Amino acid sequence: MKPNKIFAVIPAYNEENNIVSIIKKTKRYVGNIIVVDDGSNDKTKEVAENANAVVLRHIINLGKGATLKTGCDFAIRKGAKYMIVLDADAQHNPDDIPRFINKLKKYDIVFSYRSVSSKMPPVLRFGNWFISGIVRALYGINLNDTQCGFRAFSKEAYRKIGWNSSDYSMESEMISNVGKQKLKYVQIPIQTVYSDRYKGTTVVDGIKIVLNMFWWRLFNSK
Repeated sequence: MKPNKIFAVIPAYNEENNIVSIIKKTKRYVGNIIVVDDGSNDKTKEVAENANAVVLRHIINLGKGATLKTGCDFAIRKGAKYMIVLDADAQHNPDDIPRFINKLKKYDIVFSYRSVSSKMPPVLRFGNWFISGIVRALYGINLNDTQCGFRAFSKEAYRKIGWNSSDYSMESEMISNVGKQKLKYVQIPIQTVYSDRYKGTTVVDGIKIVLNMFWWRLFNSK
């Protein structure tokens, strides 16, 4: 795969302390980095630009789903053949990117799952287990960690898994569309650093995700 055809899309909200490190590490493996600043009120945009990333910015905070869509749509317009999406808060290690790229040679989409450890908040462990069971029952997709945002997919797959959710539900909506479209998928293990216990999917988000999973299965055809 040509590096200039691989785009990393990084959604960011108030990540001025982490984004430069993520950009520098990601540059080792991909030819293009797009940071989408989702209405931050710190210097995320400025420091990302100084690190030579392409920075898109939402004037107000729209949510992770909307932010990733902005970045992925832009990547497609700029000629991306493959996209890797990862978080800006240093929970994902860019050194795992070559493993995603290797799997994209055979699969439409590559998911990842976080190793369960004592550092993972109990609510996340339970939420992942419960939502994974719902996904398996409704869509026939067997994943260890439905909410991990470190993923990679081809341009063709992106056009089939496009989501409407603007919030964290997009990660589950993407999975539901993978099931409906019968795309070829694989999952790989990653290590995750839980540096901020208050970011990511909350209990309220989890309830909404489960309700949406049933809604998409019953009423949403793609």
